[in-house]
Amino acid sequence: MHIEAGVVDGAKMLLSYGTGTAVIGATAKVAWDNVKEYGAFSLIMKSIIATIIVFSCFEVLPHYPIGVSEVHLILGTTIFLVMGLAPAAIGLAMGLLIQGLFFAQFDLPQYGINVTTLLASMFILNAAVKKIIPAGTAYKDISYKQMLAMSIVWEGAIVSWVAFWAVYGQGFGAENIENILSFGSAYMAVVIIEPLVDLAVLTAVKAYNKTNECMILFDKKLCKA
Repeated sequence: MHIEAGVVDGAKMLLSYGTGTAVIGATAKVAWDNVKEYGAFSLIMKSIIATIIVFSCFEVLPHYPIGVSEVHLILGTTIFLVMGLAPAAIGLAMGLLIQGLFFAQFDLPQYGINVTTLLASMFILNAAVKKIIPAGTAYKDISYKQMLAMSIVWEGAIVSWVAFWAVYGQGFGAENIENILSFGSAYMAVVIIEPLVDLAVLTAVKAYNKTNECMILFDKKLCKA
């Protein structure tokens, strides 16, 4: 989902500054709400863990440039289910920033684009979860079908945002559309993998947590509806 350098450039980059600021502002709001519910220490610890996971997904796990962007396994649904919206959003923003500052400086000019893609997709996932998972259901008890639906929303939102940025920057030319389709088809293949990771994580939570109370590093909805 790292949009390639040059896909959006010049004055068009101004839009990414605005959208990046908006999603970071929204993240600050949900982070404050999280502090009020869980406390600052819990948010900080969960955000650090989420950042490490996201950074590892970007730098350690295999990733391939295809079309207008790169294909990553980011584990967004996994982090969301285990740690909640605010830590997941902070982890995505910080993991992306650390990668850009220390390992991929060529990606920094596109930070507004990429952070918009990730955080907006996370907020879309959060909205969809309210429809996918019935009220009164703890995340550890959701079905594979529900996890698959979450992954489709998450990956689909990322592909949609990447497509938007590519068309916004380069228009509807045949080559650009071909590159978008190449990226989209490759990225949606991740849908096959991510629900299996979610299933393994949630199975572990069930096996080792026999109560309805979650540890401080877990979102309350993971263990108790």
